[in-house]
Amino acid sequence: MKQQIFVIHGGDAFNTYEEYFSNLEKYEVDLARLQQKGWKTTLAETLGDKYDVYLANMPNSRNAKYNEWKLWFEKYLPLLNDDLILIGHSLGGVFLAKYLSEENISRKIKATFLIAPPFDSDGCRKLPEFAITNPLSKLAEQAGELYMYQSKDDPYVEYAEFEKYREQLPNAHMKTFQDRGHFMDETFPELVEDVRGVTSH
Repeated sequence: MKQQIFVIHGGDAFNTYEEYFSNLEKYEVDLARLQQKGWKTTLAETLGDKYDVYLANMPNSRNAKYNEWKLWFEKYLPLLNDDLILIGHSLGGVFLAKYLSEENISRKIKATFLIAPPFDSDGCRKLPEFAITNPLSKLAEQAGELYMYQSKDDPYVEYAEFEKYREQLPNAHMKTFQDRGHFMDETFPELVEDVRGVTSH
């Protein structure tokens, strides 16, 4: 049986519709972004045919609501096997951290990988609905092997957010980078190596 990997991408969250609409007005579009490949879209090819990689299309990612993402995630869970690997990037990372710290997940998790997850703020903004409010002991119990990645030059998620996770998760594999920004590169060799590592035993 192939190893299942369920990936949740990032997104934006706002306190009000007005904040969201203002963000849309100020946002500068770029055609190159529409063609850009990221490590999430190349992960299946990079890992090879021993893995089934599912990149979830979470609802309303430009104005994300936690309860909508929770509902959508729980629709997929019955379709997934035990010893699942979860990967969350940015808002997807804090979503998984929040969900696993508050809910009893219906599947056994082999490993969880959180990449550049905010904790309770997103840059200078507060993080509505997705903010971590519970202790992370339940996350530590349910996540399997837990890996976290953060770069000190991330323009969106401050490094102080990573330290908040570190304080509560002493047994997690915490990996700091100096120059990876918000991990938007086409490849992510360290993640690939770690995924292969946890599935080799």
